[in-house]
This record gives sequence, structure tokens and C-alpha cells, in this order.
Amino acid sequence: MQTLSYLITGILIGLMDYFFFEKNTGVLSVVKKILTCVVIFNVISLSILKFLLRKSYVLKSSTYTGAFSIKYIAFTLLCGIVYLLIKGIRSSKIVFVPWKCRSNWKSVLNKVLLVLFFAIGMLCIFFSTWFINFFGEITPEQFLFNFNSPIKGTSSNMIKEIIMSPVLCSIICIVVFSIFICGHYEILLRKGETHRKILSRKGVKIISFVISIVSFVGGASYSVKKLRLQEVYKAYVSDSNYIKDNYSDPRSVPMAFPAKKRNLIHIYLESIENSYLSKELGGYMEENLMPELTELSKEGIHFSHSDKFGGPYQTYGSSWSVASMINMDMGLPLKIPMQRNAYGKSGTFLPGAVGIGDILDAQGYEQTIMFGADADFGGLTTYFTTHGNFNIFDYKAAKKKKLIPEDYKVWWGFEDDKLYKYAKDEITRLSNTGKPFNFTMETADTHFPDGYLSKNAAKKYDSQYANAIAYSTKEAVKFIKWIQKQPFYKDTTIVVTGDHLSMDKKFFKDFDKSYHRTVFNLLLNSAVTTDRVKNRKFSNFDMFPTILSSMGVEIKGDKLGLGTNLFSNKNTLIENDGLEKVEDGFGQKSNFFNDTFVSKKRNSKFNNKLVTEKKSLGAEK
Repeated sequence: MQTLSYLITGILIGLMDYFFFEKNTGVLSVVKKILTCVVIFNVISLSILKFLLRKSYVLKSSTYTGAFSIKYIAFTLLCGIVYLLIKGIRSSKIVFVPWKCRSNWKSVLNKVLLVLFFAIGMLCIFFSTWFINFFGEITPEQFLFNFNSPIKGTSSNMIKEIIMSPVLCSIICIVVFSIFICGHYEILLRKGETHRKILSRKGVKIISFVISIVSFVGGASYSVKKLRLQEVYKAYVSDSNYIKDNYSDPRSVPMAFPAKKRNLIHIYLESIENSYLSKELGGYMEENLMPELTELSKEGIHFSHSDKFGGPYQTYGSSWSVASMINMDMGLPLKIPMQRNAYGKSGTFLPGAVGIGDILDAQGYEQTIMFGADADFGGLTTYFTTHGNFNIFDYKAAKKKKLIPEDYKVWWGFEDDKLYKYAKDEITRLSNTGKPFNFTMETADTHFPDGYLSKNAAKKYDSQYANAIAYSTKEAVKFIKWIQKQPFYKDTTIVVTGDHLSMDKKFFKDFDKSYHRTVFNLLLNSAVTTDRVKNRKFSNFDMFPTILSSMGVEIKGDKLGLGTNLFSNKNTLIENDGLEKVEDGFGQKSNFFNDTFVSKKRNSKFNNKLVTEKKSLGAEK
């Protein structure tokens, strides 16, 4: 297919050159012209794609599938047409003749509509392509969530990418198309004393109409397919009782806290997954990128889907940071918002749901959440203030406390080196309040694309992302080792989890598609233990009751939200129903989810009289 693509482009350009400019030459000259065009224009096209547009894969034969071959042929033909046009103008064989045109409101309206349809098509194509290239195979719920939540705190890199890629490309195409339809010229081919029309006034109108409609229809179809928007439609029109039938409401589940309440420290490691481990450990690397984290895992409990290092299935509504926090904190998927202001914009965020923060707040815990980014991104400020009354320390707070200059901006806000320093100070403060505490933090240096590499990081690997992963996980372990040396540690459970699978598409482009990627998880100094840690089928929402159980909280029935306590002998939802059924159930519209959790009518204040401060449920489990 690759060779055929090269031949087709060369033959077509060579024949156009022959018919327009060298029709009187012999057969041998025609063959020579075609062979020359095959070589020259494919070299030009490949060079532009590889070195200017940075499409490094254009030389691989496996790339030339039907769709890519058509795109390549079209691009190379465009290069050829531009060459022939320049050749004709320089040789005076192609001339532009203006025509007289009286503008009226109908002609202006027609042109505006043509440009509008063309612009919509181009924006659909370029933005969809950018989303896939930047985020990987983005899920519909993530796509819509980001459009329905506050976007403050977005990485400056992402904003630059949007401007320099889809926006700029769309503007260039729209300007070129506008010039084409507004240019009042006919194109003539001079043959001796006579002229033959190549492009007439009527032809311009027909071509403009065809390009506009093809762009609109093709762009819309491309977006629907690439962004899987048909699943969005399904989520809006269907209704399923699956979530309702499997949800265990924390308001009505008896729970018993130990007399001496344990502290909780939950560290979310951005995009940290088990594929970074060596192959013999269950990862995909030739060399383990996280040796310190691997060694630390020997001290705690690590749940796996296999008999090696592994983790949870990434299910519907869990594939980005905000979603994974909701999964683990509330035992719920973060479904597509059915109300525009559902997630943070109107001061509420799942007001009818109950999470770990609500439960611990009712038990008198002092709680802090810490980010190096702006907590307003994705509505997290609203979420953590309305579900547990957390102290929020983020990029804005660091500036307000004058810990960083007002104009300081690194990566998403400030780097993880500073985050760990501030975290030590905050944990020390929490431990001196006389109350049990819950401290949560999320790192950011391993966020895509390529991660942020600290000036203190070693550059052991060729990949910046690999170096960022190695340094970030090493620093996380140093931070945990510091916690373990503190006097409060004996009464503290530490939970370490990756938030979701990495979206750094470039780093994973050569991975075998059959390899099952999973996020990292580790529980240290848990109040309970179990031997049932290998070959489990579970997801992020199972961490909701599991984290509470690791703090010594007894849960009658071992289920909260949609999650199952992994320390118990109960099967998870995925183990009982299978991944496909769970995914389908979560993906469909749920009136129960919208009415119970999203609606403002139900307040999230947790007031469960069934929660006691005395272990009393053991016999009932």
C-alpha cells in the first residue's frame, strides 16, 4: 500500500504536467516525467510531513492503511498542484483574468454561509485530532466534564498547544478558503494565441460549495467517530437502574470506628501506573523506573489483577484526575453531567452524594487537601469545601501565603519539590491539633505531555517522561519515609495510588495493545490485612470502603457506594457481573444518579446515627 501510494501521486502529477505543459513530447519523455515526479514529489511530501509537521511515522509501511493512504495522496497532490500553478505563472502559460462582480446581500450571505460551514468542519477536524494526539483516546465523559466544569488552573502548556495547533491550523485554512471564494478571477491556460479556461467563475462557485459541504459533513462525522460522541447520545437518551440496584448508601450502612481514631494520609501520584515497572514485576519496561516504590511495597498491601504487580480496571467515569478522586472518595463513577452547572460552577458538586470526607468530618477529623495546581480546575475547590470542609492549599494559597512570588508559574502552578516541603509543614500542623486528621495531596510533575523534570532530577534515561517518573516516585518514597519517622505514624494509615492511566500518548506508542495497563496502589500501616490480594478484579470505586477499612472502620456488609471492601471475603461488582456489564451499566443514563447525587434538592451533610465509635459489627460481618 505504501509503494502504491507513492506511485499514484507521482503518476497523477506527471500526467497533469504532461497535459498542461508538455503535450507534444514523446512517450519516452512522458515516462521520464512520471518517474521524476514519483521521486521528487514523494521526497518533498515525506520531508514536509516528517521534519516540518513532525509526523515521524510516515516512513513506516504499517502506517499506510486505507485512510492514511488517501490523506497522503491528497497531501502530495496538493504539493504537486501548487508546483504546477507556480510553473504555469512563471512561464506565462497560466494567467488570471478578473471578472466584474456586483456584490449584493445574497452573494455576501452565500459566501458567509460557505465560510461558516467550512470553518465548522475545519474546527471539528483539527480540535478532534488535537484532543486525540494530546489526551490519547479521550472518553466522552471526560470530554464533556471538562466543558461543563471550571477550567481555571489549566497548564499553560495545554493553552499554548490549543492556540498553536487546532486554532492556528483552523484559522490558516479558513483564511485561504475565504481568499479563494472572494477572489474574482478566472484562471486561463494560454495555448499559442488562444486561451482555455481552467477555472471559470461558475467553477469557483461549484468548487467552493463542494469544499464547504464536504468539510462540514466530513468534519462532523470525523468528530463523532474520534470523540465517540455516539456514546454521549446514548448516555442522554437511555435510562438504567444498574447504579441504583448496586448502590449502598453510606447514610444507611452501619459503620463502627475504633475507639482510637486513626489518621489518614492519601497521596495521589499523577499518572503513576504499573507499566513503569520491569517486565518481570508485571510492568512493561526493560528496567524498573520505580525501584524505591517497588521496595516500599514490601512493607504494605498491594492489590493486583494478576499474580504480579497490577491494579484496578479503569472503568467508565474514572480516567482523569477529578474522576478518580470521586471514584475513591465516594465509590461512584463521574458520569456525564446532565446539568450544565452540575460540577462546581454553581457552588455544588454532587451535593446528594456522601464520601470519605463527609464521613470523617462528622467524626471530628481535621482535613486538608493540597495541590501544586489551582484547585478551581475541574471544580475541586467546590467539591472539597462542600464534602468535608477541607482546608485547601493550592497554587492560589501558596501565593496568598507569600510562599511563592505573585508571578511564579511552573508547570501547573508550582512543582512537586515545593509541594512536598509544604506538605510536611501542613501534616506537622495537623498532627498538633489534637484531632484525628485526614491529609490528601496530588502530585503533578508526571502529568502529560512529557512531565516536568526538576532541576534536581537525574537524567538517566533518553525519555524526559521516564526521568520525570523515576524522580517523582523516588521523591514520593522519601516523603513517605519522613512520615514513617514521625510520632503520629503509629496511628496513621497511608494510601498511595496513581490517579489514572497516563495520557502521554508518545510514551506508550510502541506498547503491545494486549498489555493490560493498571494504576499503582499501596496501603501502608493498615489496621487490617488480608491474603486475598492477587488476581482480583476491582476498580477505583472499591477503594472507598477499602480505605475506611484500612483505618479500622468496620462496615456492615462491606459495601459502600458501588465499592466492595477488598479486605473482606466479598466479591466486587466486576467479579460478580463482569467488566462489560459494569461498563454498560455505568455508561447509560441513570435518573437515579441525576436525581440522587446531582440534584441540589438533596444535601450532602452526613448525619448517620448508625456510625458508632466502638467496634461492634465484627460478629455481623
